[in-house]
Amino acid sequence: MKHGAPGPQQGAPPEVAITDTSPPTPPAADRPLSDFHRGLLLGILIGEGSFGGDGRQPQITLRMHTRHQRLFERLLELVPGSKLYGPYDHGGRRYFQWMARGQVLRDTLLPMLDALPLEDTDEYVYERYQEMKLRYKL
Repeated sequence: MKHGAPGPQQGAPPEVAITDTSPPTPPAADRPLSDFHRGLLLGILIGEGSFGGDGRQPQITLRMHTRHQRLFERLLELVPGSKLYGPYDHGGRRYFQWMARGQVLRDTLLPMLDALPLEDTDEYVYERYQEMKLRYKL
């Protein structure tokens, strides 16, 4: 497993297999998100997410300390098709990186984010989100 933040030369970071001993939860595609889970997902993306891309495709990235592993596991359940990478050790910090790109970004996250009053909620996030959409013609 590679350590450190992925760079343009490294390509996509390796995926992590997270072992979960809890009973399986049906994928979000099979059931609508509850108001709580929609708020959790969108709130964490607004507060901690990065809206950008790798030059070829858009992506939303969330990078946080490994102590948030359970939250990352929940995000994988809520957004089937999203990926979790790491853990990484870099600059004295140990973290996971969650990413949504491709079809899951277009079909799941963009419609939810577009329905929010982002411009009135957080101007910086709104601008980054709009830049990503413009750059990648979304």
